[in-house]
Amino acid sequence: MSFIWFLIIGGVIGWLAGLILGKDIPGGIIGNIIAGIVGAWVGGMLLGKWGPRISDFYIIPALLGALILVFIVSLIMKSMRRAS
Repeated sequence: MSFIWFLIIGGVIGWLAGLILGKDIPGGIIGNIIAGIVGAWVGGMLLGKWGPRISDFYIIPALLGALILVFIVSLIMKSMRRAS
């Protein structure tokens, strides 16, 4: 059951990051889940473990990491569209 919560919280964090930045994440729901999980990892590496915790996600570092990830992915996607 904790794996399902892990996916749900990862998806919500990825969705919030895309919503805050106003950027679409490629891949829809799967993209949101990946952005949330990878963003949580990036945020944990950069900022450590602090703030409220839900299902092994420290919410504030995870959201900040997902914001960074979504911003970088949107820049890459924008440059790829311009090149083709």
